[in-house]
Amino acid sequence: MSDQNPVFIPGPTNMPEALRKAVDMPTMDHRSEAFAEILHPARDGVKAVVKSDHAEIFFFPSTGTGGWETALTNTLSAGDRILAARNGMFSHRWIDMCQRHALAVDVVDVPWGEGVPVDRYEEILTADRTHQIRAVLVTHNETATGVKSDIAAVRRALDAAGHPALLFVDGVSSIASMDFRFDEWGVDVAVTGSQKGFMLPAGLAIVAFSKKAIEAVETARLPRTFFDIRDMRQSYQGGGYPYTPSVGLLNGLNRSCALLQAEGLENVFARHARIAGGVRAAVRAWGLELCAASPDLWSDTVSAIRTPDGFNATDVVSHAARHYGVAFGVGLGDVAGKVFRIGHLGSLTDVMALSGIATAEMCMADLGLEITLGSGVAAAQEHYRSSRADTSRLAA
Repeated sequence: MSDQNPVFIPGPTNMPEALRKAVDMPTMDHRSEAFAEILHPARDGVKAVVKSDHAEIFFFPSTGTGGWETALTNTLSAGDRILAARNGMFSHRWIDMCQRHALAVDVVDVPWGEGVPVDRYEEILTADRTHQIRAVLVTHNETATGVKSDIAAVRRALDAAGHPALLFVDGVSSIASMDFRFDEWGVDVAVTGSQKGFMLPAGLAIVAFSKKAIEAVETARLPRTFFDIRDMRQSYQGGGYPYTPSVGLLNGLNRSCALLQAEGLENVFARHARIAGGVRAAVRAWGLELCAASPDLWSDTVSAIRTPDGFNATDVVSHAARHYGVAFGVGLGDVAGKVFRIGHLGSLTDVMALSGIATAEMCMADLGLEITLGSGVAAAQEHYRSSRADTSRLAA
């Protein structure tokens, strides 16, 4: 693998040089006033990115998986009933975590390639007249299949059912890349990580709690120590941590939020949509299809591309790494060997995306698929030429 080439996995993502430098800093006394000058602006920055005036933001030395555990253990008790859809590998893993914590999960199985079944959610919530369901889980952007689900519609379903369940959202591969509206959508806990849209190394679980979720903490009985937000809240008041923080990553997160705001959040989302559109144009030109079942489900951060029956899609990923020094994502779980994934999120431009499209095209041609060299690149070029926007701030 060449470190001169951009990566096209859906995380960790490419890092702008400014963020690499921000993370690379001398050792700091994390109990000094200087650390507070990193911590508090980073919390405010994330709050702005998730579009909230009221959320409390917490950072744990972990990943999105730790963020899932933070959501569960701080608000729930063993035996609590949870509603969740299994429509991809990451929703599956969150469900598995719930079950390991002795939570009773109502699992709605959905074909991989579909989104969260909002109508079915509303039926189940309406039928739960005694409000036994304590939380509803939604994966906003299912990284394994390139499928986004409608969080606003899930909130409407909860409201239509008159149900008080907490709404937990996995925004790991959406937040900071796709529009996320914590307050407007009535989200109670949102989870993400440092290594996706924030364009940093892995190592931070980033979690937003609503006032309602904070109130649930006092009655929750699941064990928690490292992920206890009560300890974190108390320490934050003094500008510190209950244990040793990831100072460099937090400094990078502070700088990342500043970069996103300088570009303009709506411009960030538009850039991701435009780059994703070019990848989808290439897929059509190749005569292939996405795993996502319909256009309303298409993700703007990752495309899972189906290869013909009888062809092992993982070969595209292996060939790209071995012969061209480029990283794509393999298929996971139910779609292993059936799709390969092009991640198009974080620090990415039209020109960078074209290099990934060209590499995927060469790999498929090398492996004997009936791909016309240049067809996908030309389709993407036409898309980018017709929908150009200024991305110069990203490289600043």
